[in-house]
Amino acid sequence: MNQHLRRTCGGGLIVVALMLSQPGTANADDSLAAARDLYAAASYEDALAMLARLNTAALMTDDGRAVDRYRALCLLALGKTTEASQAIEAVVAAEPLYHPSDADVSPRIRAVFSDVRRRLLPGLVQQKYALAKTAFDRKDYPTASMTFGQLQALYADPDLSVAVSKPPLADLRVLIDGFHALSTQALAPPPAPEPLPVSSPKPAVVAAAVPVPAPPKVYTSADSNVVPPVTVRQELPPFGGMVPRPIMGAMEVVIDENGKVASATMRGPTLASYDRQALAATQMWRYRPAMLDGTPVKFRKMIQVAITPQ
Repeated sequence: MNQHLRRTCGGGLIVVALMLSQPGTANADDSLAAARDLYAAASYEDALAMLARLNTAALMTDDGRAVDRYRALCLLALGKTTEASQAIEAVVAAEPLYHPSDADVSPRIRAVFSDVRRRLLPGLVQQKYALAKTAFDRKDYPTASMTFGQLQALYADPDLSVAVSKPPLADLRVLIDGFHALSTQALAPPPAPEPLPVSSPKPAVVAAAVPVPAPPKVYTSADSNVVPPVTVRQELPPFGGMVPRPIMGAMEVVIDENGKVASATMRGPTLASYDRQALAATQMWRYRPAMLDGTPVKFRKMIQVAITPQ
């Protein structure tokens, strides 16, 4: 559960959401709880010392990331901007899609996070692209599809809005969309083999086979000659539960020639229960279909899905 604290530091009001998940062991729980209490008591130096003694390698993934975030907040509260920036760099490197929401922290802290993210994310995008391409080349299509989907979600991040409009990220966008489409298509099961013909002792007159038309191509943003679909109705259901930290995911939908969602798949899952609701909601979404030379066509689109603390 989020616990919102207000502390005055250096004349500025800091609003902090304490986002600690349940740890993997009792000792880790005591240490994280103790660090939280020290921070709440404005004992920032003691909280930092406690965090430094934690064995982050033994913690669950979410707990280790919570320690990094907490360390950054303590350093910011102490006015140690340089060290805080280094701690935020560790947070961003581990969770490129994470950034504090309006409800989590004060505008001043959000600005510090945004400054660090704007500096690091362009390089992280290129690193993740290299990892995704390596997975694609070794035919690890699940990993490739998921990572390319995460990259597409990153391209919608406001902290990357300037960098993605110019090289090298502008050039990578076409490759990311294209390889994502290819790796996703490679995940589809192969068509069932045709049954063997039954031999007959008597010659039979065989009617000429009627050619079966190829299924319509599904276009993506990599097809520059296609006008993408225009959203008419695209609403995700509200999340009724509580989460300790923002959860970022991605959904892939195929929009048919009538502007309806023909299929929807979670490429970056959030929570299983919410993923089912989000996928069900796509049946009510409507678009003006993608157009190729004035003709409606199918189009594959990536949509970011976010669950944020209330």
